[in-house]
Amino acid sequence: MAARIKETYYKTVVPRLMKERQYSSVMAVPRLTKVVVNMGVGEATQNIKILDAAVEELGKITGQKPAMRRSKKSIAAFKLRQGMPIAATVTLRGDRMYEFCDRLFNVALPRVRDFRGVPGNAFDGRGNYTLGLKDQILFPEIDYSKVEKLRGMNVTFVTTARTDEESKLLLQSLGMPFRNQ
Repeated sequence: MAARIKETYYKTVVPRLMKERQYSSVMAVPRLTKVVVNMGVGEATQNIKILDAAVEELGKITGQKPAMRRSKKSIAAFKLRQGMPIAATVTLRGDRMYEFCDRLFNVALPRVRDFRGVPGNAFDGRGNYTLGLKDQILFPEIDYSKVEKLRGMNVTFVTTARTDEESKLLLQSLGMPFRNQ
């Protein structure tokens, strides 16, 4: 069973973008290459068990085992030593990426209280979009009663688009609910 967003992309988005933007080839149409989900856990410097809970939750959300990220420098003010684990990250590609996007756009984001859409100004200038989520309980895979602490996460959508405008058009076509400005 292929992901719904993947089917939508190939059946409707590609032909529409080729017609609208006059791309010469199907390969010139921007596409989603990967989605990176990152959860920073600064409190892990005091208690490593907190990071284990974050890794488990991120694994449930993405369906893939997260990689632990370690600090590159020591920072005395934060009681941080070089090499300490401080974050968990997952890079999604292929069908898992499309499944995650589908769940994010259609299930998780509408669960945000007073949701009016995601901001349209979080592009990096190269066609990539980063979305910050305030807590992990937006996803139905997370059992609210077992959550010790609410943790935010960053979701970065990496595209082959050359400009932010192309990237926004692509993400909007895939179902990203942008705010009306």
